[in-house]
Amino acid sequence: MEIKEIAKKMEESGGRLYLVGGAVRDKLLGRENYDEDYCVVGLDNSEFKRLFPMAKLDGKAFPVYRMNGCEFALARKETKVGVGHKEFEVVSGKEITLKEDLERRDITINAMAEDVLSGELFDYFGGKKDLESGVIRAVSSHFSEDPLRVYRVARFSSVLGFSVDKETISMMNNLKPELVYLSKERVFEELKKALASEKPSIFFNVLREADVLDVHFEPIYKLIGALQPEKYHPEGDAYNHTMICLDKSCEYTSDLKIRFSVLVHDLGKGETPKEEYPHHYGHEERGVEVVRNFCDYLKMPNSWKKCGMVAARQHMRGGIFNKMKPSKKVDFIERVDKSYLGLEGLQIVVDCDKGGRTEDNLDFLSIGKKCLSSVTAEKVAKEYNLKPGIALGKKLHEERVAWMKKLTK
Repeated sequence: MEIKEIAKKMEESGGRLYLVGGAVRDKLLGRENYDEDYCVVGLDNSEFKRLFPMAKLDGKAFPVYRMNGCEFALARKETKVGVGHKEFEVVSGKEITLKEDLERRDITINAMAEDVLSGELFDYFGGKKDLESGVIRAVSSHFSEDPLRVYRVARFSSVLGFSVDKETISMMNNLKPELVYLSKERVFEELKKALASEKPSIFFNVLREADVLDVHFEPIYKLIGALQPEKYHPEGDAYNHTMICLDKSCEYTSDLKIRFSVLVHDLGKGETPKEEYPHHYGHEERGVEVVRNFCDYLKMPNSWKKCGMVAARQHMRGGIFNKMKPSKKVDFIERVDKSYLGLEGLQIVVDCDKGGRTEDNLDFLSIGKKCLSSVTAEKVAKEYNLKPGIALGKKLHEERVAWMKKLTK
């Protein structure tokens, strides 16, 4: 059944169907949208089920139906009855108006609706104007009822490249005490979406502006004010350096694990005693444990944790690869190649860390690949008549070191 047929059937029974939320926003922005959510006004639960018995009921707090790959929610109002993200009393019914339904939404650009039959845009809160101005603004005081909106605003700001108006920033700050009640999984989901944007630094900068960065992202917060040698880091403290590196990573890869690895490569600097500033001796070793704890805290996948730990431990060694002895170069290549991050991932981390400075001429990736492909276990085993085992492994390493010595002559 086509969407207009569904809308027409509702109209005949006194209802009205509206496309709402992100689908309307993205349509106005000319962006592709994969999710279409609809709001049903003027029908109650029993009437909807009678009209569309094939629809699958989903949702525990309020009725949401799935049909034709889309979501249909009956218009509703919400009243906060406790702390956190889920403590709401929901009222839905045919007497709830479209405006009342939209008013409970988070930001104006997500609180617009389009009549499915007439195509008329309903914009009670100035969402279209905010889209044109590139501003993210809370719809109403209802914003302060859901702490997850703090991270949603920061994420939308990052994804769309929009600024956040000052009053909304203030409302985000007021929600700070409730952020601890959010599930770590939901926070991580917002982080992932932000990392997928073209400029993920905006996510962290918005949280910093709202003074909530330290709640779930304390290791990143600790980078603020961590001074670095001006000769190598004219951009300022470790936080500014990290944000520049993070945005740079988006030019190299769409792999979120690698972007995350760039984000956390210098977390050890946040643990440097201030009396040692601007130097951060040993930050790479300290950073490994910081990354481990950070990933465990936000319940990140094991692959993310392992990639981040490799980035923290190995980025300094990658940065001095050209100064290493041949044996150390081979040790480094073999070790990183076997890691979750791999040579490709670490090369991106190091390139971002160096700010794309070509004078360093650091390319351990291509050298490493040539070394590993030129001197393989199969070739060494055949040449020296060795079977798999310790002797073959030792000889393989020796041959790779010999290969590297010839390359550096």
